Amino acid sequence: QVQLVESGGGLVQAGGSLRLSCAASGRTFSPDIMGWFRQAPGKEREFVAVIRWNGGTTNFADSVKGRFTISIDNAKNTVYLQMNSLKLEDTAGYYCAAARSIRATTRGELIFDYWGQGTQVTVSS
Repeated sequence: QVQLVESGGGLVQAGGSLRLSCAASGRTFSPDIMGWFRQAPGKEREFVAVIRWNGGTTNFADSVKGRFTISIDNAKNTVYLQMNSLKLEDTAGYYCAAARSIRATTRGELIFDYWGQGTQVTVSS
């Protein structure tokens, strides 16, 4: 059984920073890619960032490019999302996800096999 546990969310003022962590566990855990998503109240879940498990390729949503970074500590099975220059519109529940392999839907969206329970990020003015 694979488990993903997010932490690091909280309340921060606009312009501030937070670092989210996603700790993965499970004897069979061997992902190809890890991702972060977010969902604000009344809105659909949206992609935030993705990284290859080997720490190579990364990709970000346009809305967070230049402000967020994603990284991996393979020894700790942990993925991080460093969020800087936070904006009010970054307020959302943030979810970690893992994919065993790189697969996509017919719309070109990556398919993830495992999801965490999420951590709330609230940006205040």
